[in-house]
Amino acid sequence: MKKIFHLFLITLVSAITLTSCVKEETKEVFLGGNTPQLKASLNGAIPLSFLTENDVAVTFSWTNPEYNFASGISSQDVSYTLEVDVAGKSFKGATKKTISISKDLSVTYTQKELNIVLSDLQLKLNTPASIDVRVIASIGSAATTLASNPLTFNVTPYAPPPKVPIPAQGNLWVVGDAFLSGWNNPLPDPFVNSQKFTRVSETLYELQVAFKGGGAYKMLQDN
Repeated sequence: MKKIFHLFLITLVSAITLTSCVKEETKEVFLGGNTPQLKASLNGAIPLSFLTENDVAVTFSWTNPEYNFASGISSQDVSYTLEVDVAGKSFKGATKKTISISKDLSVTYTQKELNIVLSDLQLKLNTPASIDVRVIASIGSAATTLASNPLTFNVTPYAPPPKVPIPAQGNLWVVGDAFLSGWNNPLPDPFVNSQKFTRVSETLYELQVAFKGGGAYKMLQDN
């Protein structure tokens, strides 16, 4: 009888301990949050140029989603990511750019920094394009993910600054014994036209011309 009583007492103590442990593991209940509201320091077009690349291009800011649990509003740090994609891709484009912002409620880009982001989208240089931007908030799990309203902007990504000075007057010719014109400078007709580059952008000049072969050439800003 003594043995049975001891066994019963041990079982009872174990049951009380187990019940106590279960109570301590009660998890917090997630009730949701508010969708972040995304704003920008400008609307429509974002100007970009290597001549002003150190100037501020745009500042994005958004509201705190105020994640709510059964015990009240969470005091934990919220993680944010900024998503940039080609307009109309619904943020599912193959080249979509995702940038971690940590717990801040805003981020500012210089023209140079934004141009680098756009290069990851593989947009054509010096060609107008449209992009969509949104911010994603989360607090530790996919179940807490909240996506902001998207914003659309017009941008024209530029080529990196040249390593040599660009033509001051926007003109460029080529001379040399690689061409029928020889080294004549100024170039006579018709070479003054057939050996002049077409300016496509601040850093891009194009020319289609026949080479004689085996000669040398030189580019000139002044004819």
